[in-house]
Amino acid sequence: MRPEQGEVLHFSEDPTIERFVPHVAPTSVRSEPYVWAVGSERCPDYWFPRACPRAMAWIGSRTTEDDRARIVGSGCGERVHAVEYGWLKAIMDVRLFAYRLPADGFAPIGDPPHAVVSTVPVRPLGPPEPVGDLFELHEEAGIQLRVLDNLWPFWNEVTASTLEFSGIRLRNARRAGSV
Repeated sequence: MRPEQGEVLHFSEDPTIERFVPHVAPTSVRSEPYVWAVGSERCPDYWFPRACPRAMAWIGSRTTEDDRARIVGSGCGERVHAVEYGWLKAIMDVRLFAYRLPADGFAPIGDPPHAVVSTVPVRPLGPPEPVGDLFELHEEAGIQLRVLDNLWPFWNEVTASTLEFSGIRLRNARRAGSV
């Protein structure tokens, strides 16, 4: 599930949104109200239930072969997403939807950019589309989906490496050191 030319996507478990209004997300460190969306490259970050903690890593321009082999794995592609066992059922059962939004009016946010935002209300280009099988999406995109007892050891290795990375909803992961 990726946007077409001139589109960005917003992923949600709510299939009834008719208009996106800028707001300050409860988890945001920013105080400005935004409508949040993502472009094609960052869509895989959201192929999960909203509350699901996930640690993601991918090959970047400064990634060493050692880090690639150690964390991603030789012959295992360029990207790995890690989740905890306790979230597998939610990943299988979630009904996730993608809203196609016009890219005009959205601007990149973050350094490097990790999303796009709008400061004005946005109407979807059409009805929300079911995203479908999240495991299948990962497979089709060539993204490893790694299942772990606890995300923190993996996350600590990733953030100390030369890989590019993103962590979402990590506050929902098991406490570090617990099994």
